[in-house]
Amino acid sequence: MTPGSPGNLAERIRDCRLCAPGFARTATRHEPRPVVWFRPGARILVAGQAPGLRVHRAGRPFADASGRRLRAWMGVTEGEFYDLARVAVVPMAFCFPGYDARGADLPPPPLCAATWHREVMAALPGLVLRILVGGAAQRWHLGTAAGVTATVRGWRALAPEVFPLPHPSWRNTGWLRRNPWFEAELVPALRAAVREALRP
Repeated sequence: MTPGSPGNLAERIRDCRLCAPGFARTATRHEPRPVVWFRPGARILVAGQAPGLRVHRAGRPFADASGRRLRAWMGVTEGEFYDLARVAVVPMAFCFPGYDARGADLPPPPLCAATWHREVMAALPGLVLRILVGGAAQRWHLGTAAGVTATVRGWRALAPEVFPLPHPSWRNTGWLRRNPWFEAELVPALRAAVREALRP
């Protein structure tokens, strides 16, 4: 199915194969597997970049070490995070983009966001908190050209409705050490906003 075709939006995204030719040219040569995790009525949006290989295999967003760190930053349990009635996870690309010849993650294909993102966001009218993980999500949702560090440093101007975060990957452990204000100042405010958004 494609945009504009009849049927449930989540099902149409799961059936999407627009990027199959591009994925076939990656080092991983994998088939598309859109990881769709949203439902109208959600109050919290987690907007990320794209699924990694483990998430691609699991079929569930942030089903990896990055997810454990993200949930710790948010102060939520697995059950709370994966509660579709309250939390929507909408990356800038629903599929694992693959690896390049050096084994590095490829960026999210712009075709995915261009095809689906506006329709998905229109289907989530009840959002009260947006958590923007990484530069791709921050650029799309905020329209900013600033880098991740500058955007995250400016979090107070966006809170409590929006919180920009670095990606919770182990690769950013050095960034966290260089920026202790993140865990000392932003994380407690994020947890408070999450608890408020989760209230019945």
